[in-house]
Amino acid sequence: MAKLHRHRGADPEDERLFGAGRLAALRQATGELCWLLDHGYGIGCATELVGDRHHLARRQRAAIARCACSRAAQQRRQAHCVGPDQLRGQELWLDGFNVLTAVETALGGGVILIGRDDCCRDAAGVHSRYRKVEETLPALGAIGQMAAQWEVSRCHWLLDSPVNNSGRLKAIILEAAAGTGWPWEVELVANPDRVLSVTDRVVSSSDHAILDRCQRWFNLVRQVIASQVPAAHVVDLNPDKSGLMPCW
Repeated sequence: MAKLHRHRGADPEDERLFGAGRLAALRQATGELCWLLDHGYGIGCATELVGDRHHLARRQRAAIARCACSRAAQQRRQAHCVGPDQLRGQELWLDGFNVLTAVETALGGGVILIGRDDCCRDAAGVHSRYRKVEETLPALGAIGQMAAQWEVSRCHWLLDSPVNNSGRLKAIILEAAAGTGWPWEVELVANPDRVLSVTDRVVSSSDHAILDRCQRWFNLVRQVIASQVPAAHVVDLNPDKSGLMPCW
């Protein structure tokens, strides 16, 4: 039997849960969750409250939680965000698993969420184990091409050492960089969030904790997907948008 190919693709339930007919309701739910966060509710209890009100499935609840943030957090993130024109000659420090899996998901046809802060996030993320998929090398290629276009001086990837196969991914990233001459380095650390939250380098991540504390960040995933994967399955849940179609 031929070996099955592995993709970072769509969940079988995604069309039912995130199809066009569900977009307005999910955006409304995200807006209500943002309102609760604005008024001091914790993300856990607020998500349950909104999820119960709208009869959301577990995957939908996770999606609105990943897309919501308070107005104060949104404004803080916007104030610290830099544009591509500010990357020339700068080091870019990447939240490795966070960035890579989102681009892999976009290439594989999985759901990409846009939140109130205009960040792109995949619907699942990586937890205790990473698996290389067919989209891994194309995703690294897309990131590398864009970083070279922006004239980034160096990409410094940080990978969570507790995640299984982090060492293997390090080798894959370095091999991809060596084959193209990209100035990349990879570091395995116990807690990338802690490092990325305090560095004075430009950071790329969609992790809420990092975005709320870092000095400077760049919306890398959104830029790469908009440029390299224009047909991605984007579900725009930014409740501040007036229309229902995603706008890059």
